[in-house]
Order: sequence, then structure tokens, then C-alpha cells
Amino acid sequence: MSELVKFKFYETALQANRDKQILAENGINSFIANEQLIQSDWLLSQAVGGIQLQVFDEDLKKAKQILEEYKENQEFALEVEHTIENPEFDFVCPKCGSNHIYRDDSATSFFGISILTSHKFICYYCGNEFTH
Repeated sequence: MSELVKFKFYETALQANRDKQILAENGINSFIANEQLIQSDWLLSQAVGGIQLQVFDEDLKKAKQILEEYKENQEFALEVEHTIENPEFDFVCPKCGSNHIYRDDSATSFFGISILTSHKFICYYCGNEFTH
């Protein structure tokens, strides 16, 4: 008879349920442990080991492969989705690699008129603020 094994640990139920749904779409049954307990008292998270996603031991290898492939495809999709043609600047966000960035002139403007050129930039995609 198959046994449930601890597969992954999460801080939030949202992350665990996302992965549970991905596995379900690929024909793998999984179960979430400690979700209700931690949602009722998040301070218990450390004591019980977080929210756990469990799978049957014979599905463990396939589940790892499915989530790894999903993560790779997701990263590629984000890279394509958040890259724009003919960007205004010739550099990218150091955090996520998106070229969809804009100059933050709020510190160097007076009533919407830019007095000095700012070297502070913000990424539309991840919200990262950086200087260049």
C-alpha cells in the first residue's frame, strides 16, 4: 500500500494550493497538511514545520519533475512577457532582467516639471527601485 511522504514545505497556503493544482492537472494526487492550523494561528508554523504538500511515494519523482518543468516554463514566460521592443533605456532591471523600466523623476521635479535628471529607475514588472 502506498504511503504519503512530505514533498514540499510552504509559508503560505496560496503557494501550496498552486502547486497542488499543478500536480492535479498532471494526474498526481497530493494533499496539504497543516493548512487550517497555520491559517488559524500562524505562530505555530515553525513548530509544525510549515504547510506541507504531501504526495504518494511512487509519485515523488514525477511530482518533482512536473514542478521543475513548470517553474522553468514560468520563468521563460515572464521573461518574454515583460520584455518590450524598442526600450527607452539600454539596460535592464538587475533584479528580474526586464527591460520594461522607467525613470523616477519624482525627487527631481517641481509641479511635474523635471529640474534635474534622475538616476533612479523603477521596474514596471517587479517594482524594484535601482540607480544606474
